[in-house]
Amino acid sequence: MGKNEKQCRSCLIAGCFSLLFSAAILFGARLDSVENVDVKDVTLWLQLGAFTVIFTGMELLLWRLMDGLRGRGISCVGRAVDKITSVFNLADEQADIAAFLFLILCWLPVFLAVYPGFFVYDAQDEYIQVATRTFSTHHPLVHVLLLGGMICGVHKLTGSYNLGIACYMVFQMVLAAGVFTFLFSCLRKKKISRVLRLIGLVWLGVFPTVVMFTLCSAKDALFTLALLLLLVCLLEMGAGKAFFDTRGWQILFAVSGAGMMLLRNNGFYAFLVMIPLLVFLKKGHRGRLLFLSVCAVAGCLLINGGLKIALHADDSEYQELLTVPIQQLARTYKYAPEAFSGEDTEMLHEVLNEEALSLYTPRLSDPVKYRFDNEAFARDKGKYAKLWLRIGMKKPLIYLNAWWLTSYGFWYPDTVINVYGGNTVFTFTYQDNSYFGYEVEQPGVRESKIPWLDEVYRKLSLEVWKEKIPVVSWLFSPGAMFWLYAFLFAWLLNNGRYELLYPFLPIFLIWLTVLLGPTYLPRYVLFFWYGLPLFLAVAQMGMRGEKA
Repeated sequence: MGKNEKQCRSCLIAGCFSLLFSAAILFGARLDSVENVDVKDVTLWLQLGAFTVIFTGMELLLWRLMDGLRGRGISCVGRAVDKITSVFNLADEQADIAAFLFLILCWLPVFLAVYPGFFVYDAQDEYIQVATRTFSTHHPLVHVLLLGGMICGVHKLTGSYNLGIACYMVFQMVLAAGVFTFLFSCLRKKKISRVLRLIGLVWLGVFPTVVMFTLCSAKDALFTLALLLLLVCLLEMGAGKAFFDTRGWQILFAVSGAGMMLLRNNGFYAFLVMIPLLVFLKKGHRGRLLFLSVCAVAGCLLINGGLKIALHADDSEYQELLTVPIQQLARTYKYAPEAFSGEDTEMLHEVLNEEALSLYTPRLSDPVKYRFDNEAFARDKGKYAKLWLRIGMKKPLIYLNAWWLTSYGFWYPDTVINVYGGNTVFTFTYQDNSYFGYEVEQPGVRESKIPWLDEVYRKLSLEVWKEKIPVVSWLFSPGAMFWLYAFLFAWLLNNGRYELLYPFLPIFLIWLTVLLGPTYLPRYVLFFWYGLPLFLAVAQMGMRGEKA
């Protein structure tokens, strides 16, 4: 590739990134302040053009600085770092044990402070399913049985619900520490900087978002751990040799893929889309890759199907898949009721009555979604699909704004997470922030052993101050974390480091699926925080110019 051609390529990639980033900044700011983006606003498009030019220049400059760290410069830095940190030069087995114990010791005080752990985000519903033997596919059955079964089993033996919740938290802590230790073991074998590994270890041990969800009963932690194992497999796959020559890697790929799909429905959809992309990219191993992918999908379907039959689980709910259309119809009904004819209004009320529509809130679909009439919808899905399309043709901008308002927190860096503001739950009412659920739902009860540390996590979970501190707030922001990953992807793409891009596939595919979800919360993109040490390692690989 000639010099001019390479410069044009760099400008094109940087320009595309900057255009999307600028749109996110400008659109997000308007959604945050006035809950609407007016695409007819000429100023908006003039600002978009100016921002794109400015950010493109800044990005090209930053890429040049990063490229300057490659070669001899990065080697000198690497030798200096190794010399300074030689005190941490442990044998492989000792390093793994030390990493595992460090993580447990970091999390243990917080666990005691919030004892029995954060039993929140549908936790009570999952427990009740097991306690009453009444199951539905609203939540992943594997997680329902694991969480609810452990609580019911321990309660039957000891009479304590808290102890059952605590046992689940300890199980999840140990599993998370094991997966993270495996990650650092793999990074050590790839000769990732010792300092970078230590930074990653401290990040996973103490950063609040990581700690909160590691001690939370929601399925998101187990889902993300399975995804993290899949990302490690994909990084290994990018090398082209070791993965397909090692049975262990191939088994881990299938098992982690199946686990990811079992624990969240959007993981299933993302994995299905990823299969043809991987098959296309790995031309020399298409047969083996297709076989492994089919094994993962088949394993997921067999386990889910078997559990559904064995537990007689109800699967008649549609509202989770229809979150965005429900929100779009509700917003249109509120702000442009004239778009509905008398017949359309009558049809809408068959699935969403007047009370449900009156509960519309821009950033959260749950109040309307939970009142959706699944039985009515199931009787004639086509009729309601035509209604949604017909109204959307009349009011496309309202539809766009309805969707953006439930998803912009995933791409606007300065979003304040306050989607539950004013909602009263078991032990408190959300005020100016709903970053994390914090509480212990019934039948659990908070029994803090370290009250002052419990108060620290209450403030981190429910107060807005952390999202108002410049730069620091970006570490807590789903939108900022997304653009960090996107920037790294664009830089590697510009440098032709395609073998390092494999782990980005499921990350971006799952990110696309959460845009169609009920709201924006860190729990839905927990992989941005759990996966950061892996992707910083990928950045170092890109800087030192070596193959994965």
